[in-house]
Amino acid sequence: MYYLLGQIPLFAQNGGGFGWTILTIWVPIGVVFYLLLIRPQRVEQQKRQAMLDAVKKNDRVVTIGGVYGIVANVQRESDEVTLRIDENNNTRIRVTMGAIARVIRDEPDESAST
Repeated sequence: MYYLLGQIPLFAQNGGGFGWTILTIWVPIGVVFYLLLIRPQRVEQQKRQAMLDAVKKNDRVVTIGGVYGIVANVQRESDEVTLRIDENNNTRIRVTMGAIARVIRDEPDESAST
């Protein structure tokens, strides 16, 4: 007879079927793994994608490199955004949609007032 971790029999004595003890250990581990790692990451990806889909002209944004700018042009088919980063010199940069880290909202947070 083979033992798993020296205590739990891996196969039954009567012909070697799959041990139920293996299922009772791995199924809860799989469920916890899904609930703690996979599901929150999917929710976060959906929120980020919704934010990027809502980017429009004149939104204030911050790139992943820390550059603050105002959206001057959005080209969704080429996955490109033009940002105006300096009003005086009319300096503009082109970045991909994925380079936008967050959109800065001007309206105050309702959660901050409570």
